[in-house]
Amino acid sequence: MENSERFFRNTGCRYFPCHKGIDESEFNCLFCYCPLYHLGEECGGDYIIKNGVKSCINCTRPHISDNYEEIIHKASYKNKK
Repeated sequence: MENSERFFRNTGCRYFPCHKGIDESEFNCLFCYCPLYHLGEECGGDYIIKNGVKSCINCTRPHISDNYEEIIHKASYKNKK
């Protein structure tokens, strides 16, 4: 598979798909646990604060294949600081 290091779909996961609004054939599970979560408000995703905890239930950003480069860049850049 071309770009296999950038895309992974786990249809066997009991939560698949964990977010609505993305075509299942395009759903990328590679960043199941978002590497930008620790950035808090700077993550750039569509998160909410629920009971004082950051919830990413509405965020599809890491599950869209075209966002791979941006996520890797942002995660790498922020980790170097």
